[in-house]
Amino acid sequence: MAPATGRPAHSTDRGGYFAVVDPSTGEAFDEAPDRRPEELDLVVDRARAAWPGWRADPAARRTALLAAADAVDAAAAALAPLLTREQGKPLTESHAEVARTAARLRYFAELDIGAQPITDDRPVHSRLRWRSIGAVAAIVPWNFPLQLASAKFAPALAAGNTMVLKPSPSTPLATRMLGAVLAGSLPEGVLTVVTGREPLGARLASHPGIRHVTFTGSAATGRAVAAGAAASLARVTLELGGNDAAILLDDVDVEEIADRLFWAAFRNCGQVCMAVKRVYAPARLHNRVVEALAHRASTTVVGPGLDPASRIGPVSNAPQLARVEQRTARALADGGRAAAGGHRLDRPGYFFAPTILADVPPDSPVVTEEQFGPVLPVLPYDSLDEAVRAANDTGFGLGGSVWSTDLDRAAAVAERLECGTAWINHHAELSLAQPFAGAKDSGVGVAGGPWGLYGNLRPFVVHRPEEA
Repeated sequence: MAPATGRPAHSTDRGGYFAVVDPSTGEAFDEAPDRRPEELDLVVDRARAAWPGWRADPAARRTALLAAADAVDAAAAALAPLLTREQGKPLTESHAEVARTAARLRYFAELDIGAQPITDDRPVHSRLRWRSIGAVAAIVPWNFPLQLASAKFAPALAAGNTMVLKPSPSTPLATRMLGAVLAGSLPEGVLTVVTGREPLGARLASHPGIRHVTFTGSAATGRAVAAGAAASLARVTLELGGNDAAILLDDVDVEEIADRLFWAAFRNCGQVCMAVKRVYAPARLHNRVVEALAHRASTTVVGPGLDPASRIGPVSNAPQLARVEQRTARALADGGRAAAGGHRLDRPGYFFAPTILADVPPDSPVVTEEQFGPVLPVLPYDSLDEAVRAANDTGFGLGGSVWSTDLDRAAAVAERLECGTAWINHHAELSLAQPFAGAKDSGVGVAGGPWGLYGNLRPFVVHRPEEA
């Protein structure tokens, strides 16, 4: 699998390839193969052919995955700049993403899949073992191309499955390079990266040779993925975004939490599924919270990710920039006020000023829907019950947080949030060992930790009579 093509950049697509755009300039800088849906048959056949050998030797799998992790670390100097070039994030964040990819490979390589005895009253010995599923598929979005890819392929491969991995057409190059790096440690057919535009993803999700489809993206596309997979009764794991709320209690120290709260919302230009996307502050503290966040928004350096001075990069692609602009314009038209930002920056590329919104009606789309960009509404509340109701009044249920100097009180409020993960005095921090799952429209299934591994396995039970 080749990395970035090395062909001259083109501003328009041509047969067999599509252009990849640098969001810091808005111009194409390279291209990637545009695989046709009918080509998937051969790719899936190779994955299925590689499965028996890969699943047969757990010790060899572990050795291969640990070697793959070392190879990823060794390739960081090439992977991280390419990731920044196509996705936009600051180079330090790209290096962190590469490191997380290697760490996840090591974590799942070391997890043990042990047999378990089943105790019951019958005169038989029952033993539960776990078996791999077969050839599986992963469809990955553009906000964390490598990290989210590894969240899918590391547990799948550790479980003994083989995988076909499709990155977003916005960010195919670093994933192709990652595939080339991993190919040096993995047998042929164990992990194949395919790039292309729709309907390639739809065909992969519905391919009859795929036994499990894992997808991260919008709820609408997730429903389509699930419908496609249903045709062959393949299982699905869907992570479908969030509209996470942060509730500030009335004893909070605004200045003490302001930096953490700001970066919980604006890391990766706000393009994080579990970022803070709404802040609820007590009415008497509301203006102070707005001012503290607006100061940080207006003084944080925004620029190309390869510039060491940049803390926030561009929005990753033109359609997402348009969505952020539309949501912000609607909020301002609804009576909202931009305490900072509120507009696209007047420079080449997809740059949008970090934006703090106040006085936004609670039914404005920037509050009720996922904006997925550098825009944060801050809403006042009079009673804590009101704040909890507002936080839960969304179709999403990925994460949420509570901020207070009284940890017990904050924990009691966190218990009331309708989400998969609740944080106290921080947000959007996950260890490799913990489950990651959402409620409501935020998804189906579990990623992370042992739960993510077992999601890639099926149970197999052997009953043996007791000796006479």
